[in-house]
Amino acid sequence: MLLLLLGIIVLHVTVLVLLFVSTIVSQWLVIGEHTADLWQNCTSGSVFQCLTSSPNEWLQSVQAMMILSIIFSVLSLFLFFCQLFTLTKGGRFYITGIFQILAGLCVMSGAAIFTVRHTDWHEASENTSYGYAYILAWLAFPLALASGIVYVILRKRE
Repeated sequence: MLLLLLGIIVLHVTVLVLLFVSTIVSQWLVIGEHTADLWQNCTSGSVFQCLTSSPNEWLQSVQAMMILSIIFSVLSLFLFFCQLFTLTKGGRFYITGIFQILAGLCVMSGAAIFTVRHTDWHEASENTSYGYAYILAWLAFPLALASGIVYVILRKRE
């Protein structure tokens, strides 16, 4: 049982790290030496320069979804530790699982909106590619859902 709890906590912390990195790092879109993320556009050449991102409504919704996913995931981890010590024997971690599933759905919504609408922000060209922060966001989605489902199925034992 102890190994199961340790595995669940490691999975949850992994999801949190993926969410933080994908939200903070400036690598959602790479266009040559130009990188763009949810917060700023940076150019690396002879001079490194960063400008704030566009005030588009869809970009603000992606920002909000990513921040909500982090909040839900942190809240889920906090609730897991609270329920671990207060839940009666045989009880399930429903609230923890629901918040973790919500975190997964938020990150999926944010990444999906970015996938569909990023061409409104930067024109698509041959040297345009998705950055690693974008890929980490998509990787966090199934891991958060799997973690949430495990929490819902998990029963507390002594």
